[in-house]
Amino acid sequence: LKWTYSLANYWFPFWFVLAAMANPIATMDTTMGVIKVEIYLDRVPITASSFIDLCQTGFYNGIHFHRVIPGFMDQFGCPHAKDPKSGRAGTGGPPDGTFKNLKTGATERRSNGGNIQDENISRDSNVKGTLSMANTGQPNSGGSQFFLNVADNTNLDWFSPGSSKHPVFGKVVEGYDVCVAISKVPTSNDCPRTPIKMNSITVSGV
Repeated sequence: LKWTYSLANYWFPFWFVLAAMANPIATMDTTMGVIKVEIYLDRVPITASSFIDLCQTGFYNGIHFHRVIPGFMDQFGCPHAKDPKSGRAGTGGPPDGTFKNLKTGATERRSNGGNIQDENISRDSNVKGTLSMANTGQPNSGGSQFFLNVADNTNLDWFSPGSSKHPVFGKVVEGYDVCVAISKVPTSNDCPRTPIKMNSITVSGV
C-alpha cells in the first residue's frame, strides 16, 4: 500500500513535467494533404522561434512549393512563390525585424534580407522526414525557406565534411506520405507543373 501511495504521489507530476517539455507541432495544410511536424524549440530555439513567428503572422499562407526533387526533398517558403510561376521563386525571404525567442524570452533579429544567425548546435541529421533550413550557401543566410527531406541527405548536415550546412529544426510526425507524393509530381526545372499551395501553417503547443 505504501508503494501504491508513492506512485500516486509522483505519477501525475512526472507526466505533467513531460507535457510541459513537449515541443510545438506545426500543421501544414497543403493542397495535396496535411503534414504535421514537431518543431525542435528545445534544441534550436532561434531557428524554431523564427519559423513559429512567421507561421503565426500568416507569412506562409498562400505560398507555393517552388522546388521539389524525387528522392531528395521539397523546398518551400519563398514569398515570391505566391505566384507559382515566378522567376524569382527561391530568391526571397521575410522582412527584417525582430521576434521573440520562445525558449529564452530574448529578442532575436532578422537582418540583411530577413536572415537569422546559423544555429549549428544540435547534431540532428538530415534524414528522411526531417525539416531543415535552406540557405544560399553563405553563413547566416537562412530566412523563411526550408525543405522537407524525403531521403537520407546526411551530406547536408552542418557537421558533415561537405560545404552544405543545413541545420535540422523539426521532424514529420504525420503525413510523411504527403511529403513523398509532393516530391514525385511532374515538374519543369524542379518546379511543380501543377502548383502546390500551402493554405496555412498553424502551430499548437506554444
